[in-house]
Amino acid sequence: MDYIIYFAITIGILVFVHEFGHFAAAKLSKMRVDTFAIGFGRRLFGWNKLTGFTFGPLPKDFDGQGNTDYRLSLLPLGGYVKIAGMIDESFDTKFIAEEPKDWEFRSKPTYKKLFVISAGVIMNIILTLLIFWGMNFLRGKQIINTTEIGIVSQESDAADFGFQSKDKIISINGFEPKNWDDIVDHFLVKSLGRDINVEVIRGNETIKLHIDRDKLSEASKEGFFINYGRTKPLIANVLKDSPASDAGIESGDLIVELNGVQLNNSEDVTGIISSNKETTIPIVLLRDLDTISSVVTPDMTGKIGISLVDVYAGPIEYRSYGFFESLSQSVINMFQYTILTYSLLKNVIVGNIAFNQAFGGPVKIAQIAARSAESGIMSFIFFLAILSLSLAIINILPLPVFDGGHFVIILIEGIIKRELPVKVKIAIQNVGFVLILLLMAFIIYSDIISL
Repeated sequence: MDYIIYFAITIGILVFVHEFGHFAAAKLSKMRVDTFAIGFGRRLFGWNKLTGFTFGPLPKDFDGQGNTDYRLSLLPLGGYVKIAGMIDESFDTKFIAEEPKDWEFRSKPTYKKLFVISAGVIMNIILTLLIFWGMNFLRGKQIINTTEIGIVSQESDAADFGFQSKDKIISINGFEPKNWDDIVDHFLVKSLGRDINVEVIRGNETIKLHIDRDKLSEASKEGFFINYGRTKPLIANVLKDSPASDAGIESGDLIVELNGVQLNNSEDVTGIISSNKETTIPIVLLRDLDTISSVVTPDMTGKIGISLVDVYAGPIEYRSYGFFESLSQSVINMFQYTILTYSLLKNVIVGNIAFNQAFGGPVKIAQIAARSAESGIMSFIFFLAILSLSLAIINILPLPVFDGGHFVIILIEGIIKRELPVKVKIAIQNVGFVLILLLMAFIIYSDIISL
């Protein structure tokens, strides 16, 4: 149910923003907009000035007389704006037999047509820019200044690639990383679709590792496969009436020492606790800037009633941005994600990356939307921005049905000073519609088999 709710919210926002761009541009260009729809197919309910709020489809002979019907339709996988005098996905050609009207799309100059057809993508870009701008201004950027790897379990992908706990990465395909952002960027972006050669310092030795691009792509499906080191265990939650609660332990405490042992991660904590059942052991905590000493007695199951997360405890650099600097940084962020998206697309086309590893459909969007929402509102808004930018990038491709396809047709008509034959436009739309349906079916199938 969470997946369905967050998917509906995500798609609803993105589709509304995109279609509102077309709608507003058409109105500014003095064109009539017959329909503003969220979803495709059968009209579930809607409102227009003539009939008011109604359920079900409108009569077939309904004439809105220039008033827009705002509707919610059956299939929640997109939306559309039907502009009078335009051949689009509705395949409406009844107006062809009549002389062009001043308020029709076909009667307007080329620059206005291009403005209207581009406005959806422009709105998606503006939404992304505003979100990035706000996040950069309010939160800035936190740089984790370490290249040391944390705990590597024997069953992990990192172990399969040859990494070990506390390895320090000094080179990735010849590049020398200075912080963790550099490492993530070169693994997941700069070296996309390529084999990776890594050099690490292990003890007093320099070790060379080779990672095959296909295995790297598979390992990166759920995010980055290695964690940074120099961490400390943080108490995320304390159960009421538990041994931890009785010992005065609170959520947000950092565990520095347990039973005389200096700690690096949550595995150290659980190991010591589980091996000291019903035995009182000393614990040292860091709460804000105060060091607190106490004792705790694990129960007969080897638990004290806490949940743990590992947090970075090494040097951190905080970068803050001013109002206008945040804007320029946001443009840079958008450029980076755009390059990444087209790089993904290129690697899918040439066969370096499997399609379902690079792109996702409704199921994957619902999953990620729910997970990001659970991580907090800022995480969800960031996901929304990335998805909005992706929608703009894909939609501007010069393919039938996409806005980019319409753009090319309008541009050709402007150059040759006449419209393409109606049959040609309908054929292009039919081909595009079939391709989109096949692509959607494939994406949904890929989503399901990758669950």
